[in-house]
Amino acid sequence: MRVVAKIILGAMAGLLVFFLQVGPGFPAGERSSCVTCHTNDRVMKMLYKPPALEGGGAKEGAAGAPPPVRAEERYKGFLVDAELLKNDPHLRMGCKFCHQGNDAGGGREAAHTGLVKRPSDNPQICGRCHKQIAGAYEKSLHYTTAGLKSGVHARFSAAEANHFDEKVFEASCRSCHASCGDCHVKAPPVGGIGPGLISGHKFIRKDEGKTCASCHGDRVYPEFTGDYGGHPDVHRQKGMICTDCHKKAEMHGDGIAYASRQEVKNRPSCTDCHKIGDEKLLTTKMAHAAHRDKVTCYGCHSAGEYRQCSSCHDGAGATAKPGFLLGLNPRDKKMLTTLRMIPTARDTFAAFGIGMEHYDTLPNFWNSPVHNIQKRTDRTRSCDACHMERSGFLKREMLPENGSRANEGLIAVPRSINK
Repeated sequence: MRVVAKIILGAMAGLLVFFLQVGPGFPAGERSSCVTCHTNDRVMKMLYKPPALEGGGAKEGAAGAPPPVRAEERYKGFLVDAELLKNDPHLRMGCKFCHQGNDAGGGREAAHTGLVKRPSDNPQICGRCHKQIAGAYEKSLHYTTAGLKSGVHARFSAAEANHFDEKVFEASCRSCHASCGDCHVKAPPVGGIGPGLISGHKFIRKDEGKTCASCHGDRVYPEFTGDYGGHPDVHRQKGMICTDCHKKAEMHGDGIAYASRQEVKNRPSCTDCHKIGDEKLLTTKMAHAAHRDKVTCYGCHSAGEYRQCSSCHDGAGATAKPGFLLGLNPRDKKMLTTLRMIPTARDTFAAFGIGMEHYDTLPNFWNSPVHNIQKRTDRTRSCDACHMERSGFLKREMLPENGSRANEGLIAVPRSINK
């Protein structure tokens, strides 16, 4: 009986604390209901409701992505650092300035009436103060995700393209766009859940482990760190991060609405830092001269296997496995480069009534700027790796079953060398 009594008394005490802090009697002024709850660890822990996820639980993040947040710790992703209220100019304007809602409401439901969870989904919210940046960002590829559309459009008939744009892209692909807040305030959710606020609602300039890695954690980022493939990028080993190459102007956009990143003229290039002609060794200079305009930097300097995805179907995901592939660049057949399999199968959009009338127009591989670069690889150590052994080259027997007929055009056979 004593144990039961203690449990009841403990529950009553908890309810009393809950009522006093989130009940009808909120203090006025700065101590709004938003602040009262979201700066209080104990209250947030009581109020937090985990999102309903498909499949009954949170999915594990990919290698290199932020580590999964334990269920009992997820409420902390909504916990605001009270010290920021005094110092951060964004927060001094009050929660309603961006999030709307009812900051005088008593209790969770009343306070969240009219709440805008992701205010920066509309860049003009940020544009009230950051007009120039927000105006450019509305046309950026991170926001429009136009690359996802242009990358598949050539497979469709005109009618299929219209149907895709109206029924599939906006409801599915478009949902992957990044808002200002996804990079600067709260890490974007992946697989239905995310780590929440990056640093207590602080507006940060960059934190690649919680922002870049959240969206690019399936392929590029874990290859960059070496968590996938086992070969970290030499730039990572030297202490560089994503934004050392991918500058602010690239992330925010330049005010031009591009259909894909291939159209962006000033995107990062290896030769921005590694100037042709500045090589220290004669052998290196000769190798670069012999392969210039014939092989991309990745073709020789990719350290090894990277993620290859296949057979993507709506709602069912794709199958992934490591692999290293060299073949002709689908966008420039004069160049040999690293290829990554594109998981668009013939029936990927069958559930939407799209049969992809021109499926064979595009191959099942795209040229890929693989982020696992090393100065020395099997291909830089010996000419034999390519010209005699032909290691890693795409071969006919490696093409996906029932794949695009355009795949055949990517097979390259390096010429043998006389010794």
